[in-house]
Amino acid sequence: MILRRALILSLLALAACGSPGSPPPAPPGVLFPAAFGDSDPVSFKGRTPAAYPVHGIDVARFQNDIDWNTARRAGVNFAFIKATEGGDLKDINFDSHWQGAGQAAVKRGAYHFYYFCTPPEDQARWFIRNVPKTGGMLPPVLDMEWNPFSPTCAHVRPPAADVRDQMRRWLRVVEAHYGQRPIIYTTPKFYRENDLGRFRGYDFWLRTTAKTPAETYPGQTWRFWQYSATGIVPGIDGDVDLNAFSGSRADWQNWLATHALP
Repeated sequence: MILRRALILSLLALAACGSPGSPPPAPPGVLFPAAFGDSDPVSFKGRTPAAYPVHGIDVARFQNDIDWNTARRAGVNFAFIKATEGGDLKDINFDSHWQGAGQAAVKRGAYHFYYFCTPPEDQARWFIRNVPKTGGMLPPVLDMEWNPFSPTCAHVRPPAADVRDQMRRWLRVVEAHYGQRPIIYTTPKFYRENDLGRFRGYDFWLRTTAKTPAETYPGQTWRFWQYSATGIVPGIDGDVDLNAFSGSRADWQNWLATHALP
């Protein structure tokens, strides 16, 4: 992503002015162009992230004290916020991120990091318990990737057919509660090893930070592209994941009209 230094500097200066140090919220519905940097930029071939007009981020406990008004004016038009893991873990920053994004009129959605050591129904109920139905919220996200860090679950890797069955069970419970068909997030390795291309009728959010989705997931349609884990965004300390929406500004508005919670 091209670093637009002048705009970033002006946004940072704006964040330092006034009380309590943040610009006033921008009007709801206004889309801002991405004024992001990247601490480890990649030169993509084909249709690059810059070709897409609507950008956003995803955040978790690693991001603290986000100035959401500044971030929104820098091009954070949407945010996926980590809510839960497994059947008993809640992200410590979920509530503050959820509230802050909402106050800044950032379109927000919540995601669940899946564990293979807990029944999918239990995980779905845990997500529902912790993520309130909120008008305008984006569809829930099921984050499917292998977890090498869990002390108890890192080596539990069911066969592909079992993986897909567990996913369907979680998706059914969550869709019934929110009235929204969830989005599936995944990584290249997990997608390939579990044949997730078999899922039809779901929007995909795809991670690929070295190549375009067309190169990494041939033939797979997608709605969101996580294209960097090293983004630099005014209002956020440290690196943050960057994402692009698949269509035009009009496509974004049309997608919200049919997918956001009324």
